[in-house]
Amino acid sequence: MINQFIVNGQVFSNAAARWLTQHHKRVAATVAALLLGGGGGAFAVASLAPDAADLPVREMIESVQPLVMTDYNHDVSPVFVLYRTDTTRTNDTADTLLKRLGVDDAEAAAFLRSDSNARQILLGRNGRQVTAEALVDQRLSKLTARWSADTEGQFQRLVIERNGNNFTSHLETAALRASSQLASGTIQSTLFAATDEAKIPDAVAVQLAEIFSGDIDFRRSLRKGDRFSVVYETLEGDSEPLRTGRVLSAEFVNAGKAFQAMWFAEPAAGQTAERLQVGQSNSKGGYYTLDGQSMRRAFLSSPVEFSRVSSGFSMRFHPILKQMRAHLGTDFAATTGTPARTVGDGVVTFSGVQNGYGNVVFIKHRGNTETVYAHLSKLLVRRGDTVSQGQTIGLVGSTGWATGPHLHFEVRANGVQHDPMKFAQQSETIPVAASAKPVFERVAQQTKIALAAAASLRGTSAQ
Repeated sequence: MINQFIVNGQVFSNAAARWLTQHHKRVAATVAALLLGGGGGAFAVASLAPDAADLPVREMIESVQPLVMTDYNHDVSPVFVLYRTDTTRTNDTADTLLKRLGVDDAEAAAFLRSDSNARQILLGRNGRQVTAEALVDQRLSKLTARWSADTEGQFQRLVIERNGNNFTSHLETAALRASSQLASGTIQSTLFAATDEAKIPDAVAVQLAEIFSGDIDFRRSLRKGDRFSVVYETLEGDSEPLRTGRVLSAEFVNAGKAFQAMWFAEPAAGQTAERLQVGQSNSKGGYYTLDGQSMRRAFLSSPVEFSRVSSGFSMRFHPILKQMRAHLGTDFAATTGTPARTVGDGVVTFSGVQNGYGNVVFIKHRGNTETVYAHLSKLLVRRGDTVSQGQTIGLVGSTGWATGPHLHFEVRANGVQHDPMKFAQQSETIPVAASAKPVFERVAQQTKIALAAAASLRGTSAQ
C-alpha cells in the first residue's frame, strides 16, 4: 500500500512538473496577482486546473428531427409602416410638411389643403408635434398632431386617417403625462447661455430666476463658475414631449453660497405624500427651502419676468433732461406689450396718465408701502381694484418721458424710494404649517437625493 502511494505520488509530481513547464506564464501571472492584491486587502484566484485545450476530445453524432414548418402564403406580402415625427413651422404648406415627414402622396396633400381641421391646426402653425405613419410606397396611412395650450393637464390630438382612397379627420382630448428630467450646468457668462449649453428649456431658466430672485440678483450678482442643478417636469402626450412643466426642485450655488428650493403643496385632508408628489394636490403650492421656509416673499424683486435692468437705482445722466440726476427707481428693458405684474398684494390707488410717467399704475400695500409702474402702453386695472402678487396690471410701453419701451418701477416705503431688489430680499417669508411638516420632511429627503443625482450629471457631461 505504501509503495503504491509513493508510486502514485511520483506520477502526480511528474505530471505537475510537465504542466508547470508548459504553463509557467499562467503561474507567474497568478502569483503576481496574489502579491498585488494583498496590498489592497483583496485578490483574485486563478484556476490551476489543466487547460481545457489539453483535455481529450470525444466526438458524438446524433440525428435531429427538424421542426414541422407551417404553411406560408407566398401570395400575401407583409405590410410595413414607416414612422416619422417632426414639428410644424409657420411657413409650412401641405406639400412641405408631408415631404419633411417622408410622405409622397398627392391625395393626402389635397386633403390637408381642403380639410378645415388641418388648415386651422397644422398649416401655418408653429410648434405642433406631428407623427406620420407612411406605407412602404410613401403614401400616408395616418397623421397625428398633438399640442397642449393650457395648464389643466390635458392635450389635444388631431388624427387624420386613410380609408381606402379617402381621408377623415377628427379631434380628441387626452391626459398629459408628467415625467421628471434632471439637469445641471455651470455659469460662464449668463444664465440663459448656461441653460442652452446644458440643453435646458428657456422656460426652466425663467423659473430658476423667479425661484431664487429673492436671494440672488441674476442681473448683477452672477459669477463665472456659479453652478446649478434642477429637476423639472416634461409634459408628454402619447409619450412625446409637448411642453415644459414646473421646476420640482433646484439648487443654485452663487459666489460659493448654496441655495436650495423645492415645490410643495400642503396635502388636502386624507391626501398622502405619494399623491402629493405626482402633482395631485388640491391646495395651492409654492417653493420652499429644504428646511421649510417659504421662498415666496411679500414682494417680488421684479415687475416683469426675467428681464435686463437698463437703468438701476442710482445717480445717472438723464436721457431727456440731459443732466445728472438721482434715478429713484429701476428701469426694466422689455418689448412693447410685455406683461407688467404687481410685486405684491394690494389695492390700486391710481391708474391713468401722469406727467413724465405716461400711463402709470400706483398700488398701495400693507405697511405703508407703495409701488409704481410707469410708461405702460396699456392699463389693465382701475382705481379701487384689489390685486394679488404676480397679477398683470398693464403692458410695457414707452408713454411719457421715455426714449424706448421699458418699465420704470419704484418702491416707496413711508414716501421714501428704495432699491426694489434689496426691499424684496428684506420682506418676510412664511414657513410650512406645523400640520404639514411630517409630509414636507419626507418629500425634502427625496428632493435631496434627486438634486444629488442631477448634480452628478455635471461631472458626467464634462468628461
